[in-house]
Amino acid sequence: MLREYNVPFILHQARYSMLDRWVEDGLLNTLEDNGVGCIAFSPLAQGMLTDKYLDGIPKDSRAGKNLTYLNTETVNENIEKVQQLAEIANNRGQKLSQMAISWILRQKQVASVLVGASSSSQLKENVKALDYLEFTSEELEQIERVLS
Repeated sequence: MLREYNVPFILHQARYSMLDRWVEDGLLNTLEDNGVGCIAFSPLAQGMLTDKYLDGIPKDSRAGKNLTYLNTETVNENIEKVQQLAEIANNRGQKLSQMAISWILRQKQVASVLVGASSSSQLKENVKALDYLEFTSEELEQIERVLS
């Protein structure tokens, strides 16, 4: 439809993270077929794919307040996966948040990610994901086993 009406369309914004992979069910292929890129938002799954929840839910956190998509139940449902992913990240020499961003950026259709950093230190930490974008096939297999 966009092509039919001559509407330029170069980037689609989609929620995408290791824990929210719906775009892999055809959207990424459709974007590629149409020469459109993707900019991923919520790549850290509202903070779940950081070190914040590895040892429990801090009272002053998003999940501790139950005000958003990220609540106690969501964290508890995913914590085992998150802890296993953190171990893989550690073995890669990265923080979990960095690996989560690197993992998304490995998709050729993904042009960028939108991170909701609440401090300059968080932003600097996230940018370090660019230092190690490559994954071995073994790492990808380990990640897939965790996420399956």
